Order: sequence, then C-alpha cells, then structure tokens
Amino acid sequence: MQHEITHRLVPSPAGRVHVAEQGEGPLVLLVHGFPESWYSWRAQLPALAAAGYRAAAVDVRGYGRSSRPADAAAYRMTELAADAVAVVRALGGEPAVVVGHDWGANIAAGAALLHPDVFRAVGLLSVPYAPRGGPRPSELFAAMGGEEEFYVSYFQQPGRAEAEIEPDVRGWLAGLYAALSGDTMPEPGAPDPHFVRPGGTMRERFPHGRTPAWLSEEELDYYAGEFERSGMTGALNRYRNMDRDWEDMAPFDGAPVRQPSLFAGGALDASTTWMSAAIEAFPATLPGLVSSHVLDGCGHWIQQERPAEVNTLLTAWLAALPPV
Repeated sequence: MQHEITHRLVPSPAGRVHVAEQGEGPLVLLVHGFPESWYSWRAQLPALAAAGYRAAAVDVRGYGRSSRPADAAAYRMTELAADAVAVVRALGGEPAVVVGHDWGANIAAGAALLHPDVFRAVGLLSVPYAPRGGPRPSELFAAMGGEEEFYVSYFQQPGRAEAEIEPDVRGWLAGLYAALSGDTMPEPGAPDPHFVRPGGTMRERFPHGRTPAWLSEEELDYYAGEFERSGMTGALNRYRNMDRDWEDMAPFDGAPVRQPSLFAGGALDASTTWMSAAIEAFPATLPGLVSSHVLDGCGHWIQQERPAEVNTLLTAWLAALPPV
C-alpha cells in the first residue's frame, strides 16, 4: 500500500514540532542535523513505509515549521530530547526507534539515555556516540586549530555566523553541502573548511562551482527557502548549548547507550575520521550495537549521498530488532 507524506504540528515543550510522516506500523523517529530539515529524510520516509514502519521526520526546534524559542538556552539537549518524547507520544508510537544524523545523532543518543522507556533502539548516522566526559567543550574546541578558529567556536557568538550566512543563504548552504560531500569536498591539503582564519569566514574555504551529485537545484531551493523564512539563529543555538549540555548531562558521565543500536558513517567524513577513537570504543559505549558500517567514498550527508545503501542498512537493522 502506498502512503503519501503527511504533515502535522504536534505540541511539545517548545510550543510545537513539525512532523512529516509516512506509513504505518512501529514508529521510527528521524532527527536531522545542521543545517538541514525533515527534508533530509525524503529518501528514507518511503523506504521505511514500504518496509512496514511508520516513519516520522521532524523539524528540530528552531528549524522549518517548528517553534523557534528566543532564549538560546531553550536549545539544550534536555529540551530537544523532551521534544522527541512529545512527538512519540503525540503519534502514539511509544516505545519508538530513534535515528539521528549529525546533531540529530547526538539528540538521538541523548534521548535514549534520558528516556530509555520511550526509545527502544537508537540509530546514529555520521556522528558516533561519545559519552559525556572530559573538559568543558568550549575549552576543548577553543584549543583546536592553533591561530585558526574551529567552526564550533566560530558559531558561539550570537549574530556572528548569522551575519555571514543570512545575506546569501542559498549560496552558503550550497557551499557547505559541497564542502562536506564525498564527491565535491576540497582536495587533500587544501585549507580545511572546518576552520576559520583570523578575520575570515567559513564561506571562503567552500568549493566554488561544484554541486554534489545528490543535490538538485530544486532540493537546494527547498533548503534555502526554509532557512530564508526561519533565519539561522535557531539552528545555530544548538551549538551555543554545548557547555549547558555538559553540565546538564553530568549524571550520565561516561554512560553507555544500552539499547540495540546502529552506526553508519562516511569514510571521507571528518566526523568519522576525527572520532575514530569513539568508534573503536563502541564495545564499551554501545554494548547493544547490532550493526556498524563505514561507507567508502562517502562524505557527511550519508543518507542523501547514499540513500539506497542507508535504506538497506536501516531496514535490515530494524527487522532484526525484538518485536514491540
């Protein structure tokens, strides 16, 4: 049976969360990262529905049609995990599977830790799970890059990154998507787009005139239109809560995620290579790991760069989970 994607707004601690859903059966909640939207899962929604699942992709608070609180502290992990719980309960899908990409992977892991009764399994794309611990994140990122500034630190000051991005949202998004895609990223040895030179911008290190194979003009138009309407502050506020998350999650210092889990990353993605030690630690940090994959030649936008492979991995993993 074919099911159209339907859209709804559900109540949450933030006010409301936009949900795009398709299919019937056990609920799989899909959580995107930066700078994306529910639309990042456009290839997974029909595949999961065809496999017998109810797939629900959210706009994380601050994005798209979801609420955008003005207070930066409203974007801390505990709040975003509460949004995920609210969506699951509004859809009558408890207990659910949660799958996240990029920041969404962190939200998925955080939701699984904070609400193990609501989330029975967790899938992580691109960003491996690393338990809370170590120094304060702002101090850690400030020490990276020497004279250059790591992009996470660059995003901390309210208004600074917005001033770079918002005058040309479409061009900035196109450049970032190209910079982190396996087929268009800068050549080895080129200046790293994850770092900003003193007085510089991220944009100046993005590839020019190179469009990833996975991204059509119409798809880029959709992303750009969402951020032109919402602005970038809500999305960037996720980065501005790293230290709050570190404080809030202190009770989970070093804690493993014990639910059945999946990880998939791209071999060319900095999140995979820089965090290789986190992947090696999975036997301790993800004791329920069922499936782990690193896709050759793939960059950061894994479910869009390799939709067929990711769909196969997800549906096989889901089919192997204990029944609800």
